[in-house]
Amino acid sequence: MTKPNLFDLNLDRALRNRFLQLALKRATGAFKDLRSGIINDLENFEELRQRAKEAKDRVLGRLDHYLTRLEASVTQAGGRVFWASTGDEVARYILTLARAKGLKSVVKGKSMTTEEIGLNPVLEQAGLEVLETDLGEYIIQLVGERPSHLIVPAVHKTREETARLFQKKLGLAYTDRPEELTRAVRDRLRGRFLSADLGVTGVNFAVAETGTLVLLENEGNIRMSSTLPRIHVAVMGLEKVVADFRDLAVLLQILPISATGQRLPSYVSFITGPGRHPGEGPEELHLILYDGYRTKVLADPDFRQVLRCLRCGACLNFCPVYRRIGGHTYPWTYSGPIGVVLTAAARGLEEARDIVGASTLCRACGQVCPVMIDLPELILEARRRLAEQTPAGPARAFDLAAHCLATPAGFDLAARGLSAAAGAMIDRQGLVRRGPEKIWGLGEGRRLPRPAEEPFRRSLFKGDEK
Repeated sequence: MTKPNLFDLNLDRALRNRFLQLALKRATGAFKDLRSGIINDLENFEELRQRAKEAKDRVLGRLDHYLTRLEASVTQAGGRVFWASTGDEVARYILTLARAKGLKSVVKGKSMTTEEIGLNPVLEQAGLEVLETDLGEYIIQLVGERPSHLIVPAVHKTREETARLFQKKLGLAYTDRPEELTRAVRDRLRGRFLSADLGVTGVNFAVAETGTLVLLENEGNIRMSSTLPRIHVAVMGLEKVVADFRDLAVLLQILPISATGQRLPSYVSFITGPGRHPGEGPEELHLILYDGYRTKVLADPDFRQVLRCLRCGACLNFCPVYRRIGGHTYPWTYSGPIGVVLTAAARGLEEARDIVGASTLCRACGQVCPVMIDLPELILEARRRLAEQTPAGPARAFDLAAHCLATPAGFDLAARGLSAAAGAMIDRQGLVRRGPEKIWGLGEGRRLPRPAEEPFRRSLFKGDEK
């Protein structure tokens, strides 16, 4: 029997977790319905998708030009720009800034980029007090987990689980009413916003022509993180730059529709430089342009289209695999179809080896992507590249099997053999179960139906044989 790897163990654990199944069904189902409701009222959604794709490709085709222009615009507006190749450089810049300015407390807005580089533990180990202010991020910070969804970090938690968590960690009286839970967290966070020295956020879009940073949210916490502390540091992946406000207008329309099924989120912040006067925003604005894997992926003609990604999470909501196993089954920050492709492109094929097969290739992810990333084809490309690395022995075995199954006689012989083998593995309920469990380690609950007494192919041609 093959020894289960970490992915297999996480998969089995997720499928057995009834609370996870309930939470995923509630959240992803709601997002799907909201998105579909808005799109049904729009006549030009496919046109919007095409224009959004073109806006992203326009920048990716001349990324160095637009990033240089963005740097000049931000600097002219009074901000400071730092280029970081690695996550370590991002953390080092923030820590150096904190020591130089005597900063002790940090409030963070929701940011997948800082999750990607693991910023929080580094800052905390250096003695800074770091507080996630997004409700979902705050929940997972309390339990020491990473986000399970791009938009809803704590999608894997039911409100009942959250209520028990707040009771244990915060000493609150038990209540599973969302409005009461939200109010309790708001009361605790308000004072922290007012006393924080440093605010750290991500960036949804950055307009090259003006140096304007655009942040979208529904809670208002990012806005307070970027305006109340003395210093605001925005950490931005290189691909988040847009050429001008004309392209931004298209992306601002399509992102909230795809992410949360809204025309616009509750808060859209436009930040151009630091505050002009005391009390009107931070004294300093620092923009960190973070590469990580971006230039590497940009140079790959097959995978570069993945840099269009807006981090909307639509592909997760529509993926039948993600909706059963959640985000923590995947090995990296990003999960679902986009996580499979990003892991393969950014972290390497070996790290993605187990998850490239975690796809039904139903193509729903590609159909709902707002910037028309062909995720199914990219998953297949990752599989092809992994197949090229397959040792000669297994590759020859598959070649031989393909040769045999290509002939009617070979196919019939294989079908007879598999039918006979399956018949010997039938359990008391009449289903094929024992063999797959023992041979492939597929886990409990995966059962195959009993083989037919007469193969379909033989019954189909019975009349011709007479």
